[in-house]
Amino acid sequence: MPKSSRAASTYLKFLNLVQAVRSEPSFPAIDPVEERLLNHFAAAWHTGSPLTVVEAMSKLSDLSPATVHRRLTALREKGLVTFEADPTDKRVKYVVGTDTAAAYFAQLSKCLDLARGH
Repeated sequence: MPKSSRAASTYLKFLNLVQAVRSEPSFPAIDPVEERLLNHFAAAWHTGSPLTVVEAMSKLSDLSPATVHRRLTALREKGLVTFEADPTDKRVKYVVGTDTAAAYFAQLSKCLDLARGH
């Protein structure tokens, strides 16, 4: 099988596995915008960089800050993020991933491993 066909097959298998994870009742349903935000947040969290709500609202330049704020609120209500106040300035709030978000990303990682045949 040509390398490009294997890659396409692996990617399609990954997408199917991810769809199965998303349909699990243990994870809340998220829309594409919420997923994009969560992915951006995860990249920041992975580097250990704190992410303020104001910074989060500017992460996706194609969305208005009001839309991002609504989605942040939805992600918080779904238990995927929480807001924590800065200990030195209570006006600053950080977007922090929850255990549910960590479990979600762990499941996606497993999907990637399964799709690649590991």
